[in-house]
Amino acid sequence: MTRQLHLNAFIHPAGHHEAAWRHPLTEPERIYDVDYYQQIARTAEAARFDAIFFADGPALRQSAEFNASGRLEPIVLLTAIAAATEKIGLIATASTTYHEPYNLARLFSTLDFVSGGRAGWNIVTTSTALAAANFGLPEHPDPSIRYERAREFVDVAIKLWDSWEDDAVVLDRPGGRYADPAKVHPIDFHGKHLEVRGPFNAPRSPQGHPVLVQAGSSNDGRDFAGRYAEAIFTAHQTLDNAQAFYTDIKNRACLAGRDPDHVKVLPGLSPFIADTEEAAHRLEREFNELTIPRYGLRQLTALAGVDLSSFDLDSPVPRDLFGDAGAVTDNNRSRTQVIAEIVDRENPTVRELLHRLAGARGHRVFTGTPEQVADTIEEWFTEGAADGFNIMPPHYPRGLEAFTDTVVPILQRRGLFRTEYTGDTLRDHLGLPRPDSQYAGRTPESTELVS
Repeated sequence: MTRQLHLNAFIHPAGHHEAAWRHPLTEPERIYDVDYYQQIARTAEAARFDAIFFADGPALRQSAEFNASGRLEPIVLLTAIAAATEKIGLIATASTTYHEPYNLARLFSTLDFVSGGRAGWNIVTTSTALAAANFGLPEHPDPSIRYERAREFVDVAIKLWDSWEDDAVVLDRPGGRYADPAKVHPIDFHGKHLEVRGPFNAPRSPQGHPVLVQAGSSNDGRDFAGRYAEAIFTAHQTLDNAQAFYTDIKNRACLAGRDPDHVKVLPGLSPFIADTEEAAHRLEREFNELTIPRYGLRQLTALAGVDLSSFDLDSPVPRDLFGDAGAVTDNNRSRTQVIAEIVDRENPTVRELLHRLAGARGHRVFTGTPEQVADTIEEWFTEGAADGFNIMPPHYPRGLEAFTDTVVPILQRRGLFRTEYTGDTLRDHLGLPRPDSQYAGRTPESTELVS
């Protein structure tokens, strides 16, 4: 079969441009209405996208004064969207630092059942220190501790999802046996950070377990992705950097004993689309002119730890403030590295850098005609930089509609993207196998459980 492109719609309330809520193309008054998100999901599904995705975090990271910063809880929201759609995958972000594995495993298992096998979990450790105070913690754990816990957390979740074997439910009405107790297993997990007995309180869900997604590009994040991730969301500005990341992730998957084809790399792409290149750039300028510098400066500090508030907006960005973050081998500050590389390549003024980041917070912004957008997608896909893209419209809902109405048909005519779904689950869409239970092929042992 010809290799097929994967497309995911990254839903950000009013759009991925920080000033989207101010533009007349958007509908910020609807961002707490479930109908709004159901409409967006149906648009993506009609275009045969693999999935929709919600980012999330347990803290208000941006000032609500200058942006539509609030969020609805994504797993509950996706459950409502599942009822309004039939095929499209449903991916929610949830933190391994600020959840407990048994409860979170139940939420995602239920979403997988409710949707008929369309659930995906974007695994994060939560980068913002603001979250700690919301959970009564004195401080936010450092990255190494967060990733230690994350590894244990995912191991526990998978063991819980697997604790009922696929044929554990026998449904023997005449004999009075609903399930075979020898096929329902405690997990008895004892780790450095977690203690979980199990077993789970539901059978394996339609996909075996939800698709595991990951979005960290630091060295710890890459190691984690190589071991666990089935899809990876990442940010790159150039083809060369994207190719290097793609190769590195596939190699790490191989070293972990996994099939690299079962790890899908999806860089972010935020397209401004119009009939002519001039009109596309004019649209982008309209959005940039609505930005509020005070907000952009705070965002830059949050993303890169760099404070430019004392500099004139039309003065060059001082490169030395980023230290060695632009070094190709420095992956421990991944988003800082992306921004430092922009400064190295473009030597922008402070205002220009704020505009560059306003579009998608360091993800690639591309401005042009539908053909030009399709060309750049095809280039990255065919040149070993991506298995597909996390599409991040600068404005919702019309930015997604512009992409699905004009770019998707071009990709379909080129034979790069599906014209119909060929399966029902998110794993089907991504070309991923249903994972075997960890108990598959084992000799059954009697297990006594207390009801």
